[in-house]
Amino acid sequence: MRVSAKADYALRALIEIAARTDGTAVSAEQLGKAQDIPHGFLQAILADLRRSDVVVSQRGQSGGWRFARSPDSVSVADVIRAVDGPLVSVYGLRPEAVAYGESAQVLQHVWIAARHALRSVFEAVSIQDLVDGQLPSAVADLTADEDAWQPH
Repeated sequence: MRVSAKADYALRALIEIAARTDGTAVSAEQLGKAQDIPHGFLQAILADLRRSDVVVSQRGQSGGWRFARSPDSVSVADVIRAVDGPLVSVYGLRPEAVAYGESAQVLQHVWIAARHALRSVFEAVSIQDLVDGQLPSAVADLTADEDAWQPH
């Protein structure tokens, strides 16, 4: 799997917003500076997140961006889907919509399994988990395996 810059920036911006314990709105300029995210790119990301009801914008002197719902109810998967679309796609199609000839049909099962594996991690981790620096135990356990850290 390849994590896009857009998804990485979106997650970093949301961590920055959620880390504000007073719940005040954060300007895009502040977010960009804090996480070294290009302003124009960040604006497009925030618009995607707003369309997915992850964040809301607030106008005025104390304006900026804040969560539309609690950060513990927003998963990494929600964010990736908001900015990049489905977690797994094959030629732009969802894995269950891909059709193969008989000899390659098993590939569809590989794509479905890959999506399930990604979901088991991305849907289990919330933005609040990231802010707290505490991953769910099932996800943290995956990082304890030394082989997980090895490039292949």
